[in-house]
Amino acid sequence: MRVLVVNAGSSSVKLRVLGDDDDLLGEQDLDAPRSEVDDDDLLSALRDLPAAEAVGHRVVHGGTRFRDAVRIDDDVVRALHELTDLAPLHQPKSLAALEATARALPDTPAVACFDTAFHATLPEAAATYALPAALRERFEVRRYGFHGLSHAYAARRAGELAPGARRVVTCHLGAGASLAAVLDGRSVDTTMGFTPLEGLVMATRSGSVDPGLVLWLLEHGRMQESELAAALEHDSGLLGLAGTADMREVLARDDDAARLALDVYVHRLRAGIAAMAAAMDGVDVLAFTGGVGEHAPEVRARAVDGLGFLGAALDDARNGAADGDADIGADGAAVRAFVIAAREDLEIARQVRGVLAT
Repeated sequence: MRVLVVNAGSSSVKLRVLGDDDDLLGEQDLDAPRSEVDDDDLLSALRDLPAAEAVGHRVVHGGTRFRDAVRIDDDVVRALHELTDLAPLHQPKSLAALEATARALPDTPAVACFDTAFHATLPEAAATYALPAALRERFEVRRYGFHGLSHAYAARRAGELAPGARRVVTCHLGAGASLAAVLDGRSVDTTMGFTPLEGLVMATRSGSVDPGLVLWLLEHGRMQESELAAALEHDSGLLGLAGTADMREVLARDDDAARLALDVYVHRLRAGIAAMAAAMDGVDVLAFTGGVGEHAPEVRARAVDGLGFLGAALDDARNGAADGDADIGADGAAVRAFVIAAREDLEIARQVRGVLAT
């Protein structure tokens, strides 16, 4: 089955057509500012791509209702609109691309594939915030987790590269960053929570901060809600620490701000990996993916240097030369380590075929 994968990002829509054997048959990237998708641009791009028999959409949030990929119909679209409050920065972009593609290809079956669905298997201990039950139930407050399509693919690929490995920590490190503890193919813990703000330091997002600090900043007018939201989402992380959101620039510089940014980033990353290992009573494989995970050997090395107590160690030459899927672990290390090229498109295509085959 040829599958058109539609991946709506912050400022673009990536279109990929995958063949029966997951070979890439065509690709187009469209500008999509302010959550808008131009129908004419989309139609033009689709004319230049091979015809597909199905469409798969990346959708960031499935709430508690969508625990697996689902064929899209009017009821599903309505439900996805109702979930916009849970992901106001991401859901509108996914829905704009979904609806524009449906107008362009009205007779082609389409499937929604959710970033949150992979983490629907989190045990209650990992998913539950210690908040009043009435609050949790009324607002469906829980740890949802994100980047699930990337984590699912990286974990499955790690299993192919290390047959028999049961405990995998997947490290999705890009502009957004999160970790997942994957036991026997199921997510049992992750660093992002109710929103993608929780967890690791990211390009412009703060990662976890003391909620008391947030309350303190809001009290007595120290900051307005919109001002604080913008600071946490868009002005923090590497940008807030080093003045740049680009890890390549941080690594290239030799000044106090850049050194502090890298130290804070690695400190949180190392602690997060150890926490994911603790959720599985150990770790068999570390898998690094995403822009930073794939292309920053220094970040991988510094993170793993502090994880010797888990049995993890990298081979310097392999780590420095890694390109695409690569084994970067030291010979004899108890924990195997890989770089895995991010392929959300393959995971989406796999889920589309699974839904439409039933």
